[in-house]
Amino acid sequence: MRLILLGPPGAGKGTQAAAIVARFAIPQLSTGEMLRAAVAAGTQVGREAKAIMERGELVPDAVVNRIVDERLDVADAARGFVLDGYPRTPPQAEALDAMLARRGKRLDAVIEFVVDAERLVDRIVGRAAEARAAGKPVRKDDDPEVFKTRLGAYRADTAALTPRYEAAGLLKRVDGMASIEAVGRQITSILDSALTARS
Repeated sequence: MRLILLGPPGAGKGTQAAAIVARFAIPQLSTGEMLRAAVAAGTQVGREAKAIMERGELVPDAVVNRIVDERLDVADAARGFVLDGYPRTPPQAEALDAMLARRGKRLDAVIEFVVDAERLVDRIVGRAAEARAAGKPVRKDDDPEVFKTRLGAYRADTAALTPRYEAAGLLKRVDGMASIEAVGRQITSILDSALTARS
């Protein structure tokens, strides 16, 4: 099962990805983790990424694409993967298509978590309040102003991706504001259909 999860921060992608990973025994690939792993491993592309990040610059598409390409060659991704946070731009989406084509593979589905922005901000504020009440550190991303900035950036990025995947017949939408269980059921239905279409 090869999937992309699209959705803003706080939409519940991480929670649902964990269930997909458990069901299919495939890795969840997040760009942040892949970058950190490449830097820690000291690979050629990891060293390039480290130098860029140390300068405080955004890692360019070409470097991110190479890191993803290398990660797809790791044995645990042979049976599939869940991509979270990649691709973010049309050039990254084109690069991913090329990576999969070289391996004779293709995506099974792109799942977009559809959310209500105002209610999502409320959810984030609530999450921060729960963390404080429990004496846990509040994630930097859970500051409402930081979150609104990230939400705007997500919308700008993803606006160009959804039509692409919709035209390819890959885009499936779930109600990201529903309960965890309800979203899980929607995703299970999508994945069951993808498995049927594949066989």
